[in-house]
Amino acid sequence: MALNAQQQAYLGTMGISLYQSQAAIDPAMADRANSNESISRQSPGSQPVDLHSLGWADLADQVSTCVACELHQGRKQTVFGVGSQQADLLVIGEAPGAEEDRQGEPFVGRAGQLLNEMLKAIGFNRSQIYIANILKCRPPNNRDPKPEEAELCVQYLYRQIDLLQPKLILAVGRIAAQRLLNTNMTLAKLRSKVHELKETQTPFIVTYHPAYLLRAPTEKRKAWEDLLFAKHALENSGV
Repeated sequence: MALNAQQQAYLGTMGISLYQSQAAIDPAMADRANSNESISRQSPGSQPVDLHSLGWADLADQVSTCVACELHQGRKQTVFGVGSQQADLLVIGEAPGAEEDRQGEPFVGRAGQLLNEMLKAIGFNRSQIYIANILKCRPPNNRDPKPEEAELCVQYLYRQIDLLQPKLILAVGRIAAQRLLNTNMTLAKLRSKVHELKETQTPFIVTYHPAYLLRAPTEKRKAWEDLLFAKHALENSGV
């Protein structure tokens, strides 16, 4: 993929030396699921809500008032998601951190700045994609989500995907990838393949979390390979 001067500058900001990767799409993809079950949500003392009946605004309202798990007790605000509702690319992380909890927006701070540069390197501005997390509330002390918390909150994410209909999901980080794909495989084994999110039948690629890349900058070369792979997948999606 030929890069213009601006994209090369973004790579320089990320600390990646320019080189070529010829990653190819793995044609062996799982058979798509034939059913898409109705999702319902219940908060204590309320009637179940069929999330499939909700549009963007009503879904955001439902998230903002959710008390389905204990995480609502410590949040400053929910973190619904941000970006274009017509985006081809959906980036999914695990959960909000302290700064995200304060601002109500996913991927802000240093990790968010690096994510922005990563996306710009393959030709995307933040406003052109959609960004969300599995959890909409911050876990205390940034601990890993409990399985029951993720199971409840991921239903909101599935509805976001239904509304968005992205061509590709890019999951950042091992925990988000493992939870969404329901696997214990390492990130190293999940990379460089096109998976499928069976609940929404969406193509799915995995890469490193930008917060991890800040701690381990030598892995940025692998992340760049993943970005090229995702770019190629989008360009050849046939949609």
